Amino acid sequence: MTLESTNELPSTTLKNEHQVILRTLVVLERLANRSDSGDGFEHEAFAKAVEFLKLFADACHHAKEEDLLFPALEARGIPREGGPIGVMLYEHTVSRGFVSEMGQALEAHATGDTGAADRFVAAARSYISLLRDHINKEDNVLYMIGDNVMTEDDQATLCSKFCEMGCKTFGGKKREELERIADELETAWPG
Repeated sequence: MTLESTNELPSTTLKNEHQVILRTLVVLERLANRSDSGDGFEHEAFAKAVEFLKLFADACHHAKEEDLLFPALEARGIPREGGPIGVMLYEHTVSRGFVSEMGQALEAHATGDTGAADRFVAAARSYISLLRDHINKEDNVLYMIGDNVMTEDDQATLCSKFCEMGCKTFGGKKREELERIADELETAWPG
């Protein structure tokens, strides 16, 4: 069962996806702490986390917001420039930069670059901080605004489009497979 199949509002789907992302951020932070304390750089686990962030958090989740939700909100009078949508788009761009930095550091680490682990952890910590704050703003401000300005038809249309998007593959993986990556990371690196 996908997250979309249990929801009545698009904001509920997005909030549920945020919970999956937040669980992965906890694991990423746990692994960064291990690396900082000298307990090892868990290359494989970091690589899985980066794959999840690229495919689930960005290609699936952020795409729903950028391609579907934000235009619907703009159509209902929420401004892009100088408003919350513009801030969210900017933060999506910054988050992509941090994920790219993590990916580059992983590649460098694989070739023996001794400073790559520190660069990875720094980018991971910046990403974690940004995304936690970003999710809080979306869950507690933007989505509430959206729920108040969108009509029932807007909501139903978005739910349908979210469901269609959820059936796509991202990097050759279905959405359920990406959610399993988050589950596997959480199981392998419990708190």
